[in-house]
Amino acid sequence: MAPTGPAAPTPSTTAPAAEGPRRAASRRLREGLCERLAAWSVPALRVALGLVFLVFGVLKFFPGASPAEQIVRRTVEALTFGLVDGTAAVVLTAVVETAVGLALLTGRALRAGLVVLAVTLAGVLSPVALFPGDLFGDGMTLMGQYVLKDVVLVAAAGVVAAATLGARFTLAAAEPARAPAA
Repeated sequence: MAPTGPAAPTPSTTAPAAEGPRRAASRRLREGLCERLAAWSVPALRVALGLVFLVFGVLKFFPGASPAEQIVRRTVEALTFGLVDGTAAVVLTAVVETAVGLALLTGRALRAGLVVLAVTLAGVLSPVALFPGDLFGDGMTLMGQYVLKDVVLVAAAGVVAAATLGARFTLAAAEPARAPAA
């Protein structure tokens, strides 16, 4: 009787192809690059995010220096139903952004800074819901671009927060899948 199941694999169909010297060098280079990127990319992202918040925060201490001053005034006044006036809103935003920037840059009080940042980011994106006509009227306005770039800050803050809270980012296998040879 002939066997009815699948044929047993032969060594020639199951053994991986020998890796040539160019492919091995390419793999080692890729692995080394991945290790270095994994080691410094999140700290670099934390510092870059800190610089952005520090610079934008400090600008708000000087009337007329920040391009976001008007939108900050309007947003905070809308979110607090007029309880916080525009000038106080700009100063409060300046203090918060500067403190968050310093926490991200120095690593001191980082968890507290990230909590404040999480609350702040909700406010940062709220103009999209509060003033869509001003941001995206007949097309993308300059203020709309300014607010929309904050999506990148939200994503970066998420990565930094995850790493700070202990997340470990892993790399998938670097070899691409190949179709079997016919």
